[in-house]
Amino acid sequence: MTTHHSPPPPHDRPAAAAPLTVPHWTVGRVAVHRIDEIPLPPATGPWLLPDATPEVVAREDWLRPHFADPQGVVRLDSHSFAFATGGLRVLVDTGIGNGKPRANPAWNGLRTDYLDRLTAAGFPPDDIDLVVLTHLHTDHVGWNTRWDNGTWVPTFPNARYVTARAEYDFWAGYAMDEPRRQMFRDSVHPVAEAGLLDLVDVPADGVEPAPGLRLLPTPGHTPGHLAVQLTSEGATALITGDCVHHPVQFAHPALGSCADVDPALAEATRRRLLGALAGTGTLVLGTHFPPPTAGRVTGHGEAYRLRPVPPVDARRR
Repeated sequence: MTTHHSPPPPHDRPAAAAPLTVPHWTVGRVAVHRIDEIPLPPATGPWLLPDATPEVVAREDWLRPHFADPQGVVRLDSHSFAFATGGLRVLVDTGIGNGKPRANPAWNGLRTDYLDRLTAAGFPPDDIDLVVLTHLHTDHVGWNTRWDNGTWVPTFPNARYVTARAEYDFWAGYAMDEPRRQMFRDSVHPVAEAGLLDLVDVPADGVEPAPGLRLLPTPGHTPGHLAVQLTSEGATALITGDCVHHPVQFAHPALGSCADVDPALAEATRRRLLGALAGTGTLVLGTHFPPPTAGRVTGHGEAYRLRPVPPVDARRR
């Protein structure tokens, strides 16, 4: 039985004052919407990618102004992607969530307009059919649930929540600290208890939960990490999850995250993925890339660059 803890008081940060915008990109006949949650604080980059020093970042002038600030600190975001394909309305990753007790002060007790943005994009919570969780980290599962009548309940009650069996099994046998146990209590276990969680076996060539949608194994950051490939009318997009956190890793694929479970495997996965994407025209959508968020991979010497692709538009509501 899950122990449900009361959430903390709302974070004292007000809801975003900016106009409500819903940027999207077109992949064949599919519109992929970015559902914004929050920009991550500047201190996130040096913590998450400790080897992405200002000196390293400054050598890559193409990262400015979008992906790094003038001081060479990388910019990162928390957002999801929503689209309709194969007759399903799909959400990829669910961010940090509102009102969740979190050890990270920047994530604790958030109060954002995420669900309003999702609805503005044409994806109200009750209409979501499939939630794909690239992995089970705190900033990817938070909106799995919402606080209702004294307990955490699934935010998307009509959806199947999908993640890799290897991912779930790894954490089930892991000696978690209390903050991670809390995250599972409020954002993963309620979904499983509601009978909405599907664990899938993912072979080397991936698995297709719907026509035009393929889940690809990209292990290293976590053992069961997934990237999400979308195809429509000959066009292809790939949502990274955390196998690539930031475009600086295109130029320096050996540059890893402090949160990688297996750093060597994470690097090998990143090199393999970037090599496979370079020059193909695939639209890469970064789960933590700040605006413009998307781009196409080009080779550059022995490494790569990301050529940004701006969104088609941003509908205001």
